[in-house]
Formats: sequence, C-alpha cells, structure tokens
Amino acid sequence: MSRRRGVMSDQLKEEIARELGIYDTIQQEGWGGIKSRDAGNMVKQAIQMAERQLREQSDQR
Repeated sequence: MSRRRGVMSDQLKEEIARELGIYDTIQQEGWGGIKSRDAGNMVKQAIQMAERQLREQSDQR
C-alpha cells in the first residue's frame, strides 16, 4: 500500500509548530521526534485555522 500524500504544506506545518513551540524539536529530530500529543495539537490548530478562514470568507459575502 502506498503512502498518502500530506494535506498540509510544509510551510503550514512549520508555522503551526512554531506557534506550539515544538519547532526546535522538529529541527533537531525531524517530524518523527514529536510526541503524538503534539501532532494532535498541530491537527487541532490547523482545523481551527481553516474554520476561522471559512468564517471570514462567509462574512465577506
């Protein structure tokens, strides 16, 4: 089975990692070095950002 391509861009992942304070870990150990809780928090943050963006777009209409 092939690996699925990621949905988030590397730039977005790095931005979120900086916001959560885990970017240093990623630089030192790579993406495999973060805890599953941190990965979950990254997903949660990305969802919140997407929801906020959708609300702003619907408010402009």
